[in-house]
Parts: sequence; C-alpha cells; structure tokens
Amino acid sequence: MTKQINEPYIALIGNPNSGKTAIFNALTGLNQKVSNYPGITVEQKLGNATLPNGSKIKILDLPGTYSLTPESIDERIVSDQIISWMENGNKPSAIVSVVDASNLSRNLYLTSQLLDLGIPVVVALNMMDRVKSNNNEIDDNALKNELEVADVIPMSASEKWGIEELKVAIGKAIENSNSENDTLPFAIDKEVESILHPLTDKFKSWGYSNRFSQAQALRIVTRKSVVSLYENIQHCTQEQCDELVAIRENIINQLDTTKHPHRTLEASLRYAWLDELITSRKIYKKSKEKRITRSEKADSMFTHKWLGPVLFLGILYFIFQSIFTMASYPMDLIDALVGQFSDFVMEIMNPGMLRDIMVDGIIAGIGAIVIFLPQILILIFFLSLLEDTGYMARVAFMMDRFMTSIGMHGKSVLPLMSGYACAIPGVMATRTIDSWKERLITILVLPLTSCSARLPVYALMIGAFIPDITVFGFFKLQGLTMVIMYLLGTGTAFIIAIILSKFIDVKGQSSFLMELPPYRVPLIRSVMHQVYTRGKLFVLNAGKIIMAISIVLWFMATFPKVDNPQVDVNPIHTSYAGQVGHALEPIIEPLGFDWKIGIGLITSFAAREVVVSTLATIYNIEGGEEDIVSLTDAMKRDINPKTGKPQFTALVAISLMVFFVFAAQCMATFAIIRSETNSWKWPAFMIIYMSLLAYFASLLVYQGGQYLGFA
Repeated sequence: MTKQINEPYIALIGNPNSGKTAIFNALTGLNQKVSNYPGITVEQKLGNATLPNGSKIKILDLPGTYSLTPESIDERIVSDQIISWMENGNKPSAIVSVVDASNLSRNLYLTSQLLDLGIPVVVALNMMDRVKSNNNEIDDNALKNELEVADVIPMSASEKWGIEELKVAIGKAIENSNSENDTLPFAIDKEVESILHPLTDKFKSWGYSNRFSQAQALRIVTRKSVVSLYENIQHCTQEQCDELVAIRENIINQLDTTKHPHRTLEASLRYAWLDELITSRKIYKKSKEKRITRSEKADSMFTHKWLGPVLFLGILYFIFQSIFTMASYPMDLIDALVGQFSDFVMEIMNPGMLRDIMVDGIIAGIGAIVIFLPQILILIFFLSLLEDTGYMARVAFMMDRFMTSIGMHGKSVLPLMSGYACAIPGVMATRTIDSWKERLITILVLPLTSCSARLPVYALMIGAFIPDITVFGFFKLQGLTMVIMYLLGTGTAFIIAIILSKFIDVKGQSSFLMELPPYRVPLIRSVMHQVYTRGKLFVLNAGKIIMAISIVLWFMATFPKVDNPQVDVNPIHTSYAGQVGHALEPIIEPLGFDWKIGIGLITSFAAREVVVSTLATIYNIEGGEEDIVSLTDAMKRDINPKTGKPQFTALVAISLMVFFVFAAQCMATFAIIRSETNSWKWPAFMIIYMSLLAYFASLLVYQGGQYLGFA
C-alpha cells in the first residue's frame, strides 16, 4: 500500500544497513529501532523535521532496498511507491539517497536509478568516519558534478556530524529544483537500444519522460515481476498488461541472439558506468596501505567454520544462565512488593467478593507474571546488544548454507532470532526474503522458536523443580536446561522446515545477498530504549490480557456457589472452571498434567504466559488464604489425590516445558500470519500441527521418563 501525503515532504531511500533509520531519527528526533543488520525497516514511517530556514517538512522513511527492481516485499513497497509518484503526481519535493560511503559502487546503483525519476536528489554520504579511519578519500564535489545531483553531503549519523549540513542541502534542493537530464547517463549499445525501443515507446505513450521510460524498459526486461507494478494503474488494463508481457517476451528472444543476457542487462550497464566513474575519475581514492580491520580480525573467529557455531552456542548459554543469576534479586524484590501490596489491599478493603477478586484474581494473576519481567528485560537487553554490534549478520552468514539445505534462506536466520523475543516482528521480518516458498516455510516454523512469552513458563518450572547444581564440572543445570528448551524448539523448526520443503511446491528463485557490516560499539541509549519499549509492551499487552482473564477465571473458579458442599471437597472442584478442568483431565493426564494445568492450557491460547497467572489464581482460590500464596510453594506442596504423591515433579515440569516449546498458544501470532499470508489456511495448519506436536512430544517425555524410573 502506497502512502499519500497531502503536504510537502521528502523521501528517505537507501540500501539496507546504510544508516537510513539513524538519519531519519537524527532529522526527526524520533526513536525508531536502529540495528546493525539489514531488514529492520520493512514498513514506511513518517516524521516531521525542521530545516535551518525555519520551515517544517514531512520525511517519509521507506524500507531499505538494493534497487527499484522488486525482489522481496520491502523492495516491492518502494517500487510501488515510485510508480505511484510517477502516476499520481504526489512526488516528494526531494529525495535523500542514503549511501554507505565505505561501499560506494554498490550503494550508488540505487542512487543512479533514483536520478531517473526527475526529482531533486541529495546524496547523504553516510559512514564517512569508516572511510577516514581507513585513510581513504572521496571527492564529494566531483561526485556531485558527475552524478548531476542537488548535493553530496559527507556525514556520519553514528558520530552525529553532517546532519545540519544535510538539512541545509535539503532546503536548497527544495527551493532550487535541479533540471532533469532526459537521457540515461550511460550509453546503450545501438542494437540493444533498437530492440528495447517498443517498450520505451510504450512507456513514453503513458506520459513518462524519455529517461524514465528507458530505465523502466531495462527493468521490465530484467524481471517479469516489474509488470505487476502496473496492474493497478489506469493505463494498464489486463489487456495492456498482457501486451507488456508479450512485448517483453519478444525483446528477450531478440536479446538472446546478442551478447547481452536480459537478466543482467541493467546491472551490467549501470555498474560499468559507476565503476568507471568512481575509479577512472578518481572520485574514490583508496589508501595504498593494506590494513586488516578489527572487524576482519574478529570475523576470523566469529565466522569460522567450526569455531563460529561453538562461540554462538557459548553466547546463548551465557545469556540464558544470566537470566537466572542476574534476575534473582530483582525477582525476589518484586515478589516481596506484590505480597506487601496484597496485604495492604486486604487491610484497607472490607471482606467480600470485591476484595476476593482483587487479591485472589487480579493481584495474584498479574503479580505472577510481573515477577518474571527482570528475566525478560535481560533477554531483550542481550538480544539488542547482539543486533547492534553486528553479530546477528554474522549468524546469518554462518547459517546460510545450512538454511538453504533445509529449504529456508540465509535471511531466515534474522526472523528466527527475532522470534526469541516475539514471533510477531519475526513474522513481519520475513518480508525481506525474496522467494515466497522460503518465506512461507520460515513463517510456518518461526513460532517454534521460544519467544519471551514462554520464558515465564520455563523460569517457573526450572526455578522450582530443576536443582541449582553444576553438571559436567562446568555447566549450571538450570541454565543448561533453559538452553536445551530453546535449542529443542529451534532444532525442531529445522526438521519441520525440511519436511515442509518437500511438500510445498511453489516456484520462485532466490539469492542471498548480505553485506557484513563492521562491528560497532552499541549505542547504550538505543539498547536501553529497546529494553524499555519492549518491556513496556510486554507489561501493557500481557497486563490487559491477564487482568481480563483473571477476572473471568476468578468468576469461573468461584461460581456456582454450593449451599451444602460435601465434606473435604473444595468448592473450586465443583466450580465452572473445575468442571472444565476435570473434563479435560483424562486427555492430558498421560502427559502428567492435572485439571489445574488443563485450565491453564485453555486460557493460554490468548497468550502463553497466561498459564502462570492462571495457576496462581487457581491456587489462591483453592487455598483460601488471607494473602497471596507463593505459586512456587503452592506447586511444591500440591498433592495428587489419586496417587498421594506430589503433583509437580521434575519430570512433570520438563513435560510441561516441552509442551510449551511446541504449543500453538498465541492467537496474536496467528492473526499476523493470516495477514502476511492472506489466508486462514496456513494459520489453521500451524495450529493443528503444533498442537499435535506438543501433545505427542510431551507424552513421549512423561511416559518415557516414567518407564525409565524417573518420578
């Protein structure tokens, strides 16, 4: 969907990982996420900026793209927007082309395409600090003259210099629109130009300029997907679009008789021109001194064939062990504060139904989740560090060959890693994957990666039932168990991907192109902003769901009231919730679960973490205490009336964790998948296969454990 703006604005366009979002933040003062790997901006963002002359202007931040020939969804967004400008006249007053100065030729390819639009272009020559640190030079004035752009501004968004100069250049570009050169800057072979002539004339007949018509002719010959950009415009009826395809096929047949392959025609022409411009005209002067950068030295370890994966697993173990060791004190503090608040409410409120629902329902339910907030914040902190340092891009690089072998894509690593925090942004991040088949497979297995919503379940069970001991002379058992849960989900995702790749028959070609950015010192302000934002979202989103479910659950666990209850029968067993739980118990009993867990499995379909608050509410109502019962203590002393033994054991805890590794409990994720796939077929398929997988995996763990003698 293109964005229509009814006031003057400029567009910010650049390659992925060129620093575009950082420049957008610097110009507008907003706090968009800035991470050191491609694929962050997959949607359009709009902000306000004030120029040095006092005028205010809108800034449209478009997704990162390598070219105007769409290969993935984020590139399609940019290409659709460009066609909308050319058709509807809602063009920006100027374009800021963000260029990674350390990779000039690659980044200027997109800039050369933007020059064909007839819109003033200001080149933001970003990351000049890296160019200078390597003793290289760029003649920005010569580059400005050769490209015939409004201006070229050397700058560094990370070091915050050049921003004011960029604002001045934007203002001048708006006031003094540069005249359009109506021919392409590079020469096309006469024979090729003649072959392309029917397409060029077709676009010119639609009112496009000669230069843009030539550029579009090149693009449409290169990729058939470009035709689909015109399907919704007034010129291109179905008949006319079919005519475009027919013209294209005829041109391709003619080009096949020449020495100009159609798929690389535009790229070979533009890169030949850019290489000659940059090297022969001495715009880029490279230092003769050959230096091995610190990033290259680090990559010799972190991307090593064997050492790299080992280091990656070591980093994961450190993160998950830190979740227990670093979070213990703040969790104890929150637990104490929740208990004190419960006592306070008990004192100031009169006995009755309202006090019961406040203490046993809302406070017990929300308190049981808030206590795990420190662990979630620690996980988000470390994931943000990995993103901002540039390490995530290395993980994608290391995993590319393996991901391709199982039917996914090198770019699938980034969405899967995002899934450790939350599956929803992970699903949206798959838009950077070119092939629909590989994107679909990634979406279908992504919820198997353990998101932060599963963390409270893992932390509760591990903290209560897995002993804090050292195994193998080095590893802490609790941290190791957490790593195993995460690897179990991820490993299963890979196995499911292999299976799905055999059955999903969708045509599509893909390639993996990723520039490894240099390692950078993370901006603590940016990292802490991410921790704050995601933590706030977790508290607000989970809080709303848990409050609503806690109220409903309290009602269901309290009513109907029994006038003459049987001796030694707790009223909760005859409540609506108790009846539902006991009806479900025969199905889940082979997994080691009782009726209380059964209720939790039902409520957790809203969100996985709700199972913790559900158990807290049920135990408080069942206990009938005058204050909040510690959930961990209540679970430890819970006795199964059928066996006379503890209901919760280490085996039951592992069985429950395994269930939640695979369980399909997250309706918000499936709603997003419905939106991304434009069909309920795939969310329904995921709910079925994940639910069956969860049940039988948990069954295998519990029954297998009992057979081997583990109580």
